[in-house]
Amino acid sequence: MKDYRDILTIKQQRHGIIQLNRPEKMNALSHNLRAELFDALKDFEMDPEVRTIIIRGSGRAFSAGYDLSGISQTSDDRDYVEKRSGLPNVGPIHPGQGQWPQHLLSGYWQIWECTKPVIAQVHGYCLAGGTELASMCDLMVVAEDAIIGYPPVRAMTPVDIIYHPWHMHMRKVRELLYTGDSVTGREAVELGWANRAVPIDRLCEVTESLAERIANIDGPMLQMTKRQINRVYEIMGFRTSLQVGGDIQELGRVRPGGETFGRIAREKGLKA
Repeated sequence: MKDYRDILTIKQQRHGIIQLNRPEKMNALSHNLRAELFDALKDFEMDPEVRTIIIRGSGRAFSAGYDLSGISQTSDDRDYVEKRSGLPNVGPIHPGQGQWPQHLLSGYWQIWECTKPVIAQVHGYCLAGGTELASMCDLMVVAEDAIIGYPPVRAMTPVDIIYHPWHMHMRKVRELLYTGDSVTGREAVELGWANRAVPIDRLCEVTESLAERIANIDGPMLQMTKRQINRVYEIMGFRTSLQVGGDIQELGRVRPGGETFGRIAREKGLKA
């Protein structure tokens, strides 16, 4: 297994685990963390002993979202993005011309197109970009008391990845994205956003049990089933809708308030 700076990788039985490991930052998604994640995802995809993959977080959160405070200052991150992840180099956060949401999508399509099922194991806070990572996984198992939502729609921009209409009813989508409110893990299951909600002390057990149950299926059969499901949703417009959603997100960034918010976040941080 490779040594990474911002993630841990573990092999257990027939599943691989990618653990976001920036607990001091609530696993904020820097360029480097995302690049390492996708690098590890490729390694597990190519490993014949791994049938399923789990993504989870260290500390008290799955992920609090994208690391807005540090991306603009991390040239080493951008170098890693180019060399290891295959993602385009976009420079600072929200660089303009729609590059940011398309940069994100180019990464998340790697989860969508991975030939093995990917399960998000969500506990604590799962906010903003953290929800995008979790929602682009094939399955979500959540702690009952997890806090899941997209607060940035209150002041920053519309969502980067508009996955919401594919997981819940239109009226609930409108409510959550008009208010920026969050839901609990139990509520996420009721909405169809997550698969199972369990007590936090059983989260690892239940998630890994599900991963092993899926791993009982013949590998090529799993690949064909995932591809079949993906193609149906793509025919229904899933891929196009996420692409167009990113274009609209960019319009939110360049509005006067969005531009000001981005500048203050880069220069002074989100607590300014």
